[in-house]
Amino acid sequence: MLTRMQDDWLVRVPASSANIGPAFDAVAVALGVHLEVFAAGDDPAPETHPAVRAFRNAGGRGPLCVRSRFPGGRGLGFSAAARVAGLLAVHAQRGHSAREARAETLRVATDLEGHADNAAAALYGGVVAVAGRHVVRIPLARELAVVVWIPEKETATASSRRLLPDQVTFDDAVFNVGRTALLVASLAAGAVESMRVATEDRLHQNRRLARAHETRAAIGAMFGAGAFAAWLSGSGPSAAAFVARENATRVAAALPKGGRSLVLDIDDEGAVIS
Repeated sequence: MLTRMQDDWLVRVPASSANIGPAFDAVAVALGVHLEVFAAGDDPAPETHPAVRAFRNAGGRGPLCVRSRFPGGRGLGFSAAARVAGLLAVHAQRGHSAREARAETLRVATDLEGHADNAAAALYGGVVAVAGRHVVRIPLARELAVVVWIPEKETATASSRRLLPDQVTFDDAVFNVGRTALLVASLAAGAVESMRVATEDRLHQNRRLARAHETRAAIGAMFGAGAFAAWLSGSGPSAAAFVARENATRVAAALPKGGRSLVLDIDDEGAVIS
């Protein structure tokens, strides 16, 4: 007997910014701009779309429409959001909630992505720390906005990862462990004066920014305009910053003209099925 598939649903998944400096593949923040998938539409996405591929692989049936408010290939977690959305769409067809489907969706999305940080932020919302299948929301003691600078050019995550070394020195490893611990503590304590140091990195940013001079300039401009912390978003080429809400417009206005600046909330809800 076939289960009746529902088609009066919409899945909404936030963008995300991963690494936040030193926390490579371990910390990410969900952003208040979204990708949506739904069944009832006149323009279904092609079968090659990552949301549709995830949907089909999980047993989804029928057409899938996709609407995204943020671009792919810019370090904003597009592929993770698309895959999470496609996987949740299968649960939506079966009448399940996003909360019920979180653990299974994270497992499958991580297998597809190769790392869990973006998918975890997209699913759980807020700022998350990830290790293996374990996800914990980092409590925020202070309200923060996120300013994102998005250039026109794209970066492929796979090619960006090939820039990274297979081994790092003991000193660099200790440096990043300390900065990651300081980052989590600073967020939880609201210690904004520590956040700039907490987002220093020796594992990946310098190698990636060597090919993205405008992004390096954007990060410098964020700090110059008063951002608490600024970092290469994911594998780039976008940059992101934690800022005081009252200072967000000034930080955004200071960024290079070669990209688009957004002032975003942290998405506290994560992926939803409605």
